[in-house]
Amino acid sequence: MNYKMIIQFDGGRYRGFQKQTGTKENESTIQGKLESVIRTFTGHEVQLIGCGRTDAGVHSENYTANFHTEIRLDEAELLHHFDMYLPEDIFVKDVSIVSDRFHSRYNAHSKTYQYRISTDRNRNVFTRKYSYHINEMPDMEKMRTMAQEFIGEKDFSGFTNLKSKKKSTVRKIYRIDIHQDKNGEIMIDIEGNGFLQNMARIIAGTILEAGTGNRDTESVRKIFSGGAREDAGAMLPSQGLKLLNVKY
Repeated sequence: MNYKMIIQFDGGRYRGFQKQTGTKENESTIQGKLESVIRTFTGHEVQLIGCGRTDAGVHSENYTANFHTEIRLDEAELLHHFDMYLPEDIFVKDVSIVSDRFHSRYNAHSKTYQYRISTDRNRNVFTRKYSYHINEMPDMEKMRTMAQEFIGEKDFSGFTNLKSKKKSTVRKIYRIDIHQDKNGEIMIDIEGNGFLQNMARIIAGTILEAGTGNRDTESVRKIFSGGAREDAGAMLPSQGLKLLNVKY
């Protein structure tokens, strides 16, 4: 049986979703916590397959994962087990049986990340863990103009901290929407077919620099034509980033 899970988590105190091979810190990952609780329900080890890595401190609204077991599980009982034994910052929203061939990562068509920026001088202490605060209101039209430079299939090697030269750095960005919620927080929604290490946070940082007058579109074009990571914008802090959803 192959079970698909939709997970919501506050990543503030975790080292990302994925466990790290050979470390003693796997209980500090979302995957480690979930596998431990699943094991107490099934009575055996399971390998949870995630839709992708998330940086330490990054949150998720609808993270997709799946695991295989030979046991036929009662989905309602498993959800109740999660409610009982998971910490309060991890919540399993749904569990369902899917095709044995379903793979949370390889079958994903696109992922949408959202970066939140607070600009209110009277900063809200209750949302500080979920947005990045700046003391000025950026020019959102300049941000939207800059965002268009990232649309399409391109080599994002200048917008990642990935050290490996063996993996492809070509990704396709379908859309970037920049808008405000009712409280005035700016949201940068980025949908793409995949994301490199720190890529969403660096794109958001580069777009924000356009809004604060510290960058123009020509500088980004130069990065795509062969620039290095140091030519791109700052990597914004992890607490402002959330995985919104994954499409299959």
